[in-house]
Amino acid sequence: MHAPKRILVTRPQPQAAATAARLEALRYETIVLPVTQASHDPQAARNALTLPHDAIAVTSAEAIRALSVIKEPALPDLTPIVFCIGASTAKAARNAGFHHVVSADGTGASLAALIVERRADLRNGLLYLAGMPRSPGFEATLQDAGITCHVVEVYSMLPIARRPAMIDDLLCRQPADAALFYSYETARLFFMSLPAKAAEALSGKRMLCLSPHVAEAVPDGFGPVSIAAAPHEDALFDLL
Repeated sequence: MHAPKRILVTRPQPQAAATAARLEALRYETIVLPVTQASHDPQAARNALTLPHDAIAVTSAEAIRALSVIKEPALPDLTPIVFCIGASTAKAARNAGFHHVVSADGTGASLAALIVERRADLRNGLLYLAGMPRSPGFEATLQDAGITCHVVEVYSMLPIARRPAMIDDLLCRQPADAALFYSYETARLFFMSLPAKAAEALSGKRMLCLSPHVAEAVPDGFGPVSIAAAPHEDALFDLL
């Protein structure tokens, strides 16, 4: 199998720009085509922080960015434990100034297991700063374990509307050799809105997915599909 030279990046900004910069430093060409964009709800974030809690759970760095739009004097309390889904989200939490950050292994299941293990730290409850849409598995696991979890939606990932002709032009003029997919919802929306000419241009090209769940959103007829050995970007890049 030939190594790809031109990579399609579908994740939202600002992550897409960071991924493209990493790829270009490795001498790949990039096509940056974010499928969704974040819409933050600062009022919901501000209200969430008034709820009793000993710890905060975040399954995306986007939740940390939602907190960052809160202006003084209503800045977040930086003392609670912040349970993060993986290393990149933990880095965002530390950069935001949180003092006690704990990272899981990059999946909702690993984050839920970590919180269950640390349930003694949750006498006043857990605050989950969530987004929409999201998978229900993380919350279901906590509920099954009897852990009280206040769920507050502080951001939404909204589809970016683009003209089919623009997508066709972008993906047909210089076709990608591979596409990177970081989330199930991104992959689902991408293929759902993919025009016929662009779909033909991507036929037979490599689809590189962060997890088996993400790969489930790749329709039959596209691929070959490869799945990262671990749910983080370094492992995804290893597939290149």
